[in-house]
Amino acid sequence: MPATWDRVVHHIDDPTSPAPHGPGLLKGLVSGDHAVVVLRGLVSETEFAANRQRAATLFGEAATTRYANGSLTTIGPYLAKHLADPGTYFEQAAAAEERTASVGFDLADRVRDELAEVLALDSFDVARESDGRAFASKNVRIYSDGVRTPLHNDNMMRDAAGTGLVLERLRHHLSVVVCLQECDGGGELEIHRKQWEPSDERFKIVDGLGYDDAVTAGAPFHRFKPQAGDVYLLNPTYYHSIEKPTGTDRVTMGFFFGFFDDTFSDAIAWV
Repeated sequence: MPATWDRVVHHIDDPTSPAPHGPGLLKGLVSGDHAVVVLRGLVSETEFAANRQRAATLFGEAATTRYANGSLTTIGPYLAKHLADPGTYFEQAAAAEERTASVGFDLADRVRDELAEVLALDSFDVARESDGRAFASKNVRIYSDGVRTPLHNDNMMRDAAGTGLVLERLRHHLSVVVCLQECDGGGELEIHRKQWEPSDERFKIVDGLGYDDAVTAGAPFHRFKPQAGDVYLLNPTYYHSIEKPTGTDRVTMGFFFGFFDDTFSDAIAWV
């Protein structure tokens, strides 16, 4: 196997570059044919700049969760932290959505609308439980100088199993990330062409975040350093990390999205 794994880049704002249309890109991520799909120009420069300024007004509200081997700093909740207590998550999600709406930060809505067009989706809505409780539509991640996000994977079909949440019925779990601010150096997404299997738990870091790097030994990998304004898609069920940023913080907005079947026609989002 080759030592590297490649990405696909589309320039949506370039009329001379054929834009993707349809579910082919999604199928490539699910099958592992693509490491990353990068969509440049998906959101207009004007809308991106306005939303970046609005996000900056929320930075003082960021919360940090610390682990033995690292930390996660976010504006807004994430479900994986509250799977044992989803009630708390839904309360935080509602508060976060109200707060971001109050400053006009609607970048996630705009990205979903544009992706629905590019990917020829019939719908792309924020996930809801049958009782009407809405999941959070996005969060903002701040990656500080010198802090690496260790190797990990995200798989809501596995993690939500037995919770009764609607997400446990998912068939496919993917991820959208928007680069709000580039760091001066480092900060690359490193994604490995290896998905989690139960035997990998021997590599899990006790009381820590993620897995020992040995879990992906020998697997092809890809490194991608996003530029401000990039919207990129990945399959987070493959092991991935964020290398140490240097200098200016690396800041992204992101959300997960998924499908309940193989038609790739109706997507739901959560974080």
